[in-house]
Formats: sequence, C-alpha cells, structure tokens
Amino acid sequence: MAKTTTRLQITAHLDELVQVRQFVEETAVSFTNDPQVISDIVLAVDEAVTNIIQHGYQLQAGSIEISINYQSNRLEIRLRDNAPAFDPTQMAPPDPDIPLSQRRPGGLGVHMMRQLTDDLQYQPLADGRNELILIKQIEA
Repeated sequence: MAKTTTRLQITAHLDELVQVRQFVEETAVSFTNDPQVISDIVLAVDEAVTNIIQHGYQLQAGSIEISINYQSNRLEIRLRDNAPAFDPTQMAPPDPDIPLSQRRPGGLGVHMMRQLTDDLQYQPLADGRNELILIKQIEA
C-alpha cells in the first residue's frame, strides 16, 4: 500500500481530546480491523496529547499538530508542539517494587505509551518545536 498521511491541528485544550480520539480511531480503522490495535493507538495518543496539554503547555494557550502516516504495515503518529522541550523517552520506567501506598498519583503516562506502542521516539525540530513519534506495527 502506498504511503498515506492524515493531519489534524488542535488547540492545546482538554476539550479537544474527544476530537483527537475520534480522528485517531477513524484513521486507524481505515488501516486495520483489529480492535486491540485500534484501542492501543487511541489510548497512547490520548495520553501523549493530554501530557502535552497539562505538562507541556501547563493548560495555557498553544497548538498541537497530529499527523498519522501509514506505510508498509506501520502506523507512525507524530505529535508536534511549541511547549518547552521535554523528552519523555528519557524517563525511567516506574519501579514495580514501590508499594501503591507510597506512589505519587499519576506519572504512568509515558509507561503506558511505551506499553501500547512498538516504539516511542522524541526529537527537537529545527524550528524549535517538539516532535513525539509513536509507532505501531499492524499485521497485514
């Protein structure tokens, strides 16, 4: 199948998450009918966009560009933003030996993204934006 790319531009606001989930789901459904793969992709992107809005922009004004590329049984979701630089791939995985009662709330989003995708990459762009790339292989 030839390379296919779809894009969505949103304002960095939590109300936009419904539109993001719908966009990702509709795009994923056009490439696979595996409900688990679709669910994984939607949840991973939702978590990534939520983190950009809450932690990157700190609930202030901003924008997020989402592009989904499909080629050779591989979905590649690129999230681009102008928030302060942050590389989530450098975060250490959570320590499974810490009891739940001693854990701080939250902090598992990047771990979830790693578990739900086949690869998670970050790169700063030449124009100063951040780019987070989530990759998911799809069975033919």
